[in-house]
Amino acid sequence: MSRKNESPQKAAMREMMKNYLKDADLSIQDGSDVKNIMRDMMSVLLEGALDGELDDSLGYNKYDYKNKDTRNSRNGHSNKTMHTSYGDMELEIPRDRKGEYEPQIVKKYQNTLTQDMEEKIISMYAKGMTMGDIESHMQDLYGIDISDSTISRITDKILPFVKEWQERPLAEVYAVVFMDAIHYHVRCEGRVVKRAVYIAIGINMDGYKDVLGMYVGENESAKYWLSIMNGLKNRGVEDILIACVDGLSGFPQAIEAVYPQTEIQQCIIHQIRNSTKFVSYKDIKALMADLKLVYAAPTEEIALSELEEFREHWDGKYPKIYKSWHEKWALLATYFKYPLSVRRLIYTTNTIEGFNRQLRKVTKSKTIFPSDDSLLKMLYLAMIDITKKWTGRRQDWSQIRAQLEIYFEERLCDRNI
Repeated sequence: MSRKNESPQKAAMREMMKNYLKDADLSIQDGSDVKNIMRDMMSVLLEGALDGELDDSLGYNKYDYKNKDTRNSRNGHSNKTMHTSYGDMELEIPRDRKGEYEPQIVKKYQNTLTQDMEEKIISMYAKGMTMGDIESHMQDLYGIDISDSTISRITDKILPFVKEWQERPLAEVYAVVFMDAIHYHVRCEGRVVKRAVYIAIGINMDGYKDVLGMYVGENESAKYWLSIMNGLKNRGVEDILIACVDGLSGFPQAIEAVYPQTEIQQCIIHQIRNSTKFVSYKDIKALMADLKLVYAAPTEEIALSELEEFREHWDGKYPKIYKSWHEKWALLATYFKYPLSVRRLIYTTNTIEGFNRQLRKVTKSKTIFPSDDSLLKMLYLAMIDITKKWTGRRQDWSQIRAQLEIYFEERLCDRNI
């Protein structure tokens, strides 16, 4: 836009700056000079606006005693240091004698002024940077010192958004929901305790992936998972076709109590890890090859036959492995009824384990969190960052959906999905 068409306000400001630079005998040599002038201008504008706020609050202008209709009055100023993108700025905040005036432009406990600065702090926090790293970066970026409590206060602003996200309505039906938990250490009442973060990731009927919720609770238990399932139900989830879970005892019963028709697939990878935990190094390669013949079999009938072969070969040395697979077979073998495209999707909780790995990458600099809220807000910010890339759906989703529509025809027809 040419100067000919600029607004009267901008033209007046241009003239004012021209006179200011001339009268003050100032010359601008570099960006640092511009920042200093902008900081001075901002402080003058804010102090003027704050004085105007107090005038409105009292109902009369300074020295306009004829229109005074209150027993309250001005009571000088208090000094306040504000962190801005132009550096630290000293402000004089007007006070009233009765303490009734509450500044709105610069609120009582506010000590940062730019949204840009707050967004940078939140972004750094989301990347897993420590308080010390953030303080150092803020010094490099803006030349200001910012305290741990200020960083905490800024990042606390996202907690209402976390609550809103946790309570948002969800889709009526999910094709698959993956559930798992990761663990962190949190300080609580002077002690360091272990906290489980319960995570549910759903794939809707259109093939799009979404984190349904993250919940900080006591050590992982089926009872807590039951409360989460009830929470999903209350948020509008009427049906889950297939649930993919780890091997936690009582987990299937917690799901069935809320979604009795849901088919449950226990993660094969979790089962393999638990099975081979105490296998001798010299046996592991051969044992894994025999175990693969079980879980990679083309049909359940062949898989059961291979499991019996496995027992004959390894039961003398590792009897607990066959016993575990045999007892859990109903939950481990769900995927055999489906074609390969669906099997690949559900036989392991890799979808959620990949997400968990990214969370751990962000939180690795934090060995102990000061509170549950501090843990949750970091995970929420990390989740927002991670899921920005979740824009597409699986390439084979059309084929998967066609299969699911046949297998779950009645349940999907009832809901017009």
